[in-house]
Amino acid sequence: MKTDFFFTYTLDDAYIHLAMAKNFALHKIWGMTPYAFSSSSSSPLFTFILSILIFIFGNNELIPLVFNLTMAFFAICFLNQYYTRYFENEHHVIIANLFTLFFAVAHLQVMAGMEHVLQLAVIIVNIYFFQNWIRSDFKNSESSYWFYFTLALSGLIRFESMFYFVSLAFVFCCIRKFKYALFTLFWGFLPILVFGYFNEQHSGYFFPNSVVVKGTSFDLTGHYLSQIKFVVVDKVLFNVTFYKVGLFPLLIAAVFMYKDYRKKYSFHRLVVNNFLLTVWCLTLVLHACFGNFRGFFRYEAYILVAFSMVLIPRLKGFFVNPLPEFKKNKVFAVLVLCNIFLMFYKSGYAHLMMINGSRNIYEQQVQSARFLKKYYNTSKVVANDIGAICYFSDIHLFDIAGLGSKEMIPFNEKGKIFDQQFENFLTQYTVDHQYDLAIVYEEWLGGHVPENWKKVAVLQINNNTNAALDHVTIYAIDHMIYDQLKENVKNFKWNKHVKVNIIQ
Repeated sequence: MKTDFFFTYTLDDAYIHLAMAKNFALHKIWGMTPYAFSSSSSSPLFTFILSILIFIFGNNELIPLVFNLTMAFFAICFLNQYYTRYFENEHHVIIANLFTLFFAVAHLQVMAGMEHVLQLAVIIVNIYFFQNWIRSDFKNSESSYWFYFTLALSGLIRFESMFYFVSLAFVFCCIRKFKYALFTLFWGFLPILVFGYFNEQHSGYFFPNSVVVKGTSFDLTGHYLSQIKFVVVDKVLFNVTFYKVGLFPLLIAAVFMYKDYRKKYSFHRLVVNNFLLTVWCLTLVLHACFGNFRGFFRYEAYILVAFSMVLIPRLKGFFVNPLPEFKKNKVFAVLVLCNIFLMFYKSGYAHLMMINGSRNIYEQQVQSARFLKKYYNTSKVVANDIGAICYFSDIHLFDIAGLGSKEMIPFNEKGKIFDQQFENFLTQYTVDHQYDLAIVYEEWLGGHVPENWKKVAVLQINNNTNAALDHVTIYAIDHMIYDQLKENVKNFKWNKHVKVNIIQ
């Protein structure tokens, strides 16, 4: 009822993948529109898989949902096989499975229609075969093949997987397995290098636009202390989300390593005993420094699944005989309870996101897309939330956030704030290229709305949890369409929960 019985994903980003997949499948254009290349997908492999499915089965917005459900099924199958090694009672296996999935908020990832369920499935398979391989003292060749194969896939599913590759290689070097460290870096980075070469030929950037705009990197322009402060202090030490995501897994890992250290183990044995634990602690820290934790618990989901798979077998007693274990191991008991509390907190918040999220995206992004489809299907449009409007229409897009328009990347990368230079550029660019209208978050322009844009209307929604803001503003860039645009906004049958304020 809240979405007029129209299935809607909980994030507009899902429609970015769909738009690119549609255009690649039907028009052989890797881009947000059928007219030009734009490297807008942060997950090239996921988008490519969607394009194959659209080519085979036709263009349908339910394809990501069905694909995510399929990947979730395979993930559960491998998790079940994995935990069966450690638990004899099937009830304990089920509890371990449920904790792993809910700790990573996997159900929310399924409904988001994004690449994160595929990422979880690949990481689960990767750890499953790595554990087979290390248990055989690195002699099981079949497990090593699957380990390297899933490693290669993971880089093109999410570029944050590079943190995992580097951490693996480092820990391999710590136990003097230099050949495996080299293979890890080779198979992990090879697909990324191939894609980066292709991407740079078309856009001038090695990584997709979203990674360039949102990612954290060092540059050689100086100010090194301020850059280090931003990466270490701002993104880790003073980042509350980092503590919510990683503090308790890191503390549990530290206790396990300290116990082994107290046993006077050699350095080699200490590392081997805690191999994946060390790898994922390093991955978490690197992700915190150079990646993101924001939004929907999705960016850290792969890390939390990995920690669950590594830690649950070592905390077996808390699943088999919880009460005696809680009495015997007070430190672990407190940390386990904190993780359980965190799981319930995230699940509750995710429930709220799932209830309101689809409604928010339907009322804001999908309604805007339908408006454009009806009146301005092939017009030139300036926007900042670009997924639904590109998937459901055939507009010519200019994206002020830079994900769909590389011309805007210099104004968005490294957290830059829009200034007068941006306003001058946007004014001139939209005039020179004869853009018709804009549907944007006015606040995102930071007071630098071009003076020649005429405000037409503000569209507002209620109970917002998932949209960036609860309102978008429509502008006429071409003054010749101002009156007609205003009439079209008045006459369009908006969803009843969308409040339309016409500017007089």
